[in-house]
Amino acid sequence: MKVAIVGASGAVGQEFLRVLEERMFPLDELVLFGSERSAGTKYKYGHQELTVKLLQHNDDFRGIDIAFVSAGAGVSKEFEKTITKHGALMIDNSSAFRMDEDVPLVVPEVNAKDAINPPRRVIANPNCTTIQMVVALKAIEDLSHIKRVHVSTYQAASGAGAAAMAELENQYREIAVGQEPTVKKFVYQLAYNVIPHVDVFTDNGYTKEEMKMYNETRKIMHSDVCVSATCVRVPVMRAHSESVWVETEKPISVAQARKAFASADGVVLMDDPEQKKYPMPLKLAGCDPVYVGRIRKDLSNPNGLTFWCVSDQIRKGAALNAVQIAEYLIENGHIS
Repeated sequence: MKVAIVGASGAVGQEFLRVLEERMFPLDELVLFGSERSAGTKYKYGHQELTVKLLQHNDDFRGIDIAFVSAGAGVSKEFEKTITKHGALMIDNSSAFRMDEDVPLVVPEVNAKDAINPPRRVIANPNCTTIQMVVALKAIEDLSHIKRVHVSTYQAASGAGAAAMAELENQYREIAVGQEPTVKKFVYQLAYNVIPHVDVFTDNGYTKEEMKMYNETRKIMHSDVCVSATCVRVPVMRAHSESVWVETEKPISVAQARKAFASADGVVLMDDPEQKKYPMPLKLAGCDPVYVGRIRKDLSNPNGLTFWCVSDQIRKGAALNAVQIAEYLIENGHIS
């Protein structure tokens, strides 16, 4: 098994290295690719020291079985044919192909079989906010069809990359000594603030991030569910949180929901209000599952439920989900 990581120096690329090693992914050779800026950089993988190669339009992907790609939508679109022309499976973490009809959009806990035999040898990794939500929604959908979802996200700085995390830390330092905080990665100062604006606005008043949650959820779940999202950046370093309201066709009790979440693949139930036990990003950054708590009946709708979920968007929301797709295909004999 020969595996490549494209965008190895980025936050998700670095997480790919950690996840592959932690999960003892069955690879024989690992090749790292990057831009001119990162080419030549060396990284440890197990006992090996690997050097990042310059990503070029050549035959470097000959013999590669799986390429985990996280270098931005522009790079993914430009290099798709170069990466796949010799048969490599491209698992792409950008937004480039997510809504293409001939590219499966996959969260293994929800629609793993969609990953089998992708027509273009490309599988898309969904947006991080969508991934954690649909993992939780699957538990409810199995009890009764979900008609609509209202969700507000609380998205960590790391969702905008390593530079954004550094900016948030730097803003707190600058403010502490009376300096004007530097603002480059976000539209406003994030320290001591929340920004109800993630990605660019579209003509309907929603941002691209919010529309991703609408469109991607329907594609992944093969559902007519309607999703209305408000995406908010918060001064948290890592791990996204979501407040989710669902309306189902049939009423679901809190007890039924708790039981479903407790047994759901990829979900950890953390719901004990009396003991003040609920998911928080501070405690769950670096963890793999989607954590669910604050489960309640909606007071305005007998078919409504609300819950809170937290997940590390660099792991389950990006690198881990992509690796789990590959693991599913290997375990079921679709990659040898």
